[in-house]
Amino acid sequence: MNLTEQVLHVLDNALSLRGRTAGFTRDTPLLGALPELDSMAVLALLTGLENHFGITFNDDDLRGTVFATVGSLSALVEQGLARQDP
Repeated sequence: MNLTEQVLHVLDNALSLRGRTAGFTRDTPLLGALPELDSMAVLALLTGLENHFGITFNDDDLRGTVFATVGSLSALVEQGLARQDP
C-alpha cells in the first residue's frame, strides 16, 4: 500500500466514509467538498494520521490548504515522515 493509499485508508476511517475513498485520487477535493470534513473531523483525521504513520505535525504545518485535496494531505504526511528520517 503506497502512502496515498494509506492516507485514504485513514481518511475513510476518520470520517466514517464506508469505503467512499476507493474512488478518490490525489486530485480529489476534500475541504468544502466533503460535508463530513468539519472541524471535529479534522482533529480525528490528524490524530489518525499521526498514529498510523508515527509522526507529529507542527502547528506551522496545519493550514487550510493542506486539506484542499488528497494530494495536499498526502504531502503533509510526506513532510512529517521526512522530518522523522535521520
